[in-house]
Amino acid sequence: MLLAVSAPPALFSSPTRAQQSAPATPVVVQPGAPGKPTKTLPPSTKGTLPPRSSADVEFMQGMIMHHQQAVEMTALIPSHTENKNLRSLGARISSSQSDEIKFMQRWLAARGEPISMAMPGMPDMDKSGHPMALMPGMLTPEQMDALRKSKGPEFDHLFLTGMIQHHNGALIMVKDLFDTAGAGQDADLFNFATDADNTQRAEIKIMQTMLENKPSEEKQ
Repeated sequence: MLLAVSAPPALFSSPTRAQQSAPATPVVVQPGAPGKPTKTLPPSTKGTLPPRSSADVEFMQGMIMHHQQAVEMTALIPSHTENKNLRSLGARISSSQSDEIKFMQRWLAARGEPISMAMPGMPDMDKSGHPMALMPGMLTPEQMDALRKSKGPEFDHLFLTGMIQHHNGALIMVKDLFDTAGAGQDADLFNFATDADNTQRAEIKIMQTMLENKPSEEKQ
């Protein structure tokens, strides 16, 4: 990171002298590592974006596809269940992951990268044309079909178990990213991946509790 600051005028300088003096030359400062001093760099120094890893790009492209299936799953909720808790959870997942998809698309576009992954000979496709079973945790076409055909308590169970599987897959993707040398150094990507990991861990706990409480909920 480079910081540009202006050198302060000399103390006790007269107004006339201050008006006649040339504008202060910007001072470019490079913060040092923890415990290390800062460095003053030449005024001509230009900031550069940190090099991005191909793993960063693939992570974002893959996570877009991963999120899209989650949004597709939540879109089934209004017509497949009357469970108020599940409806509330689904709305939250749909909203957060839709926003994250837009963020990831902007991140890729700003770096001149394609939004979709280039996968020659993609096998199974879902009804939205997304490749299936390529990202960890994604539901297979058979699982998605079963979810679409179910109603009520059966749908609730398939949705919760399927979304837990889906979220666990996202956690694997984040771990794989940070386990890759040189990946995950971009600040925006790091913050996004960390937030996504925390959010999905919390939602997994909520869904596990909903599964455990399922018998009592059905009696109400």
